[in-house]
Amino acid sequence: MEIAIIGAGAAAVSLLDALSLTQHRPGGITVFEDSPSWWRGRAYQPDADAVRVNAPPTLMSVRASDPQHYARWLTEHGGHDHVDRLLGVPIVPRAHYGTYLAASADDAIARLRSHGRRVELVADRVTGWDAARATVRTAGGGVYPADRLVLCAGGGHPRDHYGLLGAPGFVLEPYPLARTLADVPPEASIAVIGSGLTAVDIVVTLADRGHTGPITMLSRRGLLPAVQQTLMPLTFHHLAHQRMPDTVAGLVTAMEAELAEHGQDLAPLAAELTSTEDPVDRLRRQLSEVDSPYLGRRLLATGIHMFGSAAWQRLPAQERAWLRDEALRTVNSLASPMVPGNAEILLRLFDSGRLRLLAGTVKIEPATHGFRVHGADEFAPDIVVNAVNPVAHSVPQRSEVLVASLRESGVAVTGEDGGLTPRDERIFVLGAFESGTSFVAPSVQTLAVRAAALAPRLAQ
Repeated sequence: MEIAIIGAGAAAVSLLDALSLTQHRPGGITVFEDSPSWWRGRAYQPDADAVRVNAPPTLMSVRASDPQHYARWLTEHGGHDHVDRLLGVPIVPRAHYGTYLAASADDAIARLRSHGRRVELVADRVTGWDAARATVRTAGGGVYPADRLVLCAGGGHPRDHYGLLGAPGFVLEPYPLARTLADVPPEASIAVIGSGLTAVDIVVTLADRGHTGPITMLSRRGLLPAVQQTLMPLTFHHLAHQRMPDTVAGLVTAMEAELAEHGQDLAPLAAELTSTEDPVDRLRRQLSEVDSPYLGRRLLATGIHMFGSAAWQRLPAQERAWLRDEALRTVNSLASPMVPGNAEILLRLFDSGRLRLLAGTVKIEPATHGFRVHGADEFAPDIVVNAVNPVAHSVPQRSEVLVASLRESGVAVTGEDGGLTPRDERIFVLGAFESGTSFVAPSVQTLAVRAAALAPRLAQ
């Protein structure tokens, strides 16, 4: 059996680890990656120390069967130098987590080779798959065996929503922030397009570099990520893959029943989902609730990552459309919270007046010097940094040629959400552009669970 893995980020690391732990016959695995960021992907490449992992260690293990896998590695590799004051656990620079991913990949490859598997790493881009010959071809002209094809290529490329590409002072792809923000004058006025986790990274990095100029976040909904709470043991009795509700109302009822198991009610969580609270007031309140015994936000975030895709597939089209159009940002803010350390930095900047968040639709255009932002408040930033991530299920730029060829040959089709749906049982998708999954970006924990389920099928 010859397996071709396209992409070498966190999804591929989880898959290699899972494959190394399965009972399998000797065979070949070829991993293809044409960027220099082997095993780290876009998120975990070398960067500024202020760019931190967004979750506690037990939610960041690449091994689904061992939630402490990453925590043990951290203990041995200096993670306790970066303990979040409110969470009480290490929240390390994201590049340090990238080192964990690389180490996990190396360990998995060593195990696979010790079991008689050939593992080859190819620094080239796959452009097509020949189903009849069971081979892939690359941009460099190589041909490699591939009985099974697994696309682990991550998410798409950020969009230039305002047509600013090429304008001096505009940054479309912010990562790595150590490079893209290196030459920003400390007194410059900065506009950040977006207010999600990437925007938080940008603001926190600027603050760490001693930036003194004004920073403005631009957000249509004016919504910041929620604040991560301390972990508590969670079990689900009413939400399960085997009896998943098929309506939003059914999901609400199931969540209400989960909370009732703990003697709690749905009202505080419902208020969180429908709140029109001022974003800075919400940030302040949620920082005060990091240790709150109320489980609503914890259950919702965990449930979205555990059951989100299964629930999404059962919902009727009109309810999926409503969630996508009306609830996407609110659900994302709760499903992917920021760590309290970053939240404290943002609150200090808001309170000092150096940071503000403008809600509503804006127009941004280049000016003679810098830019002009037109909206509820017009101003002239020197620099504009994009923090809007690719839309869910968008095809990664590096995989566009391959995906187009798969579609043209009929072995895969575009799903209703824009993602990829295989039509050949030898093709698999693991990651952000897999069709049929929810609009919430998959967490490392989600990828690890999916990889563990996929590995036995690939080893057959």
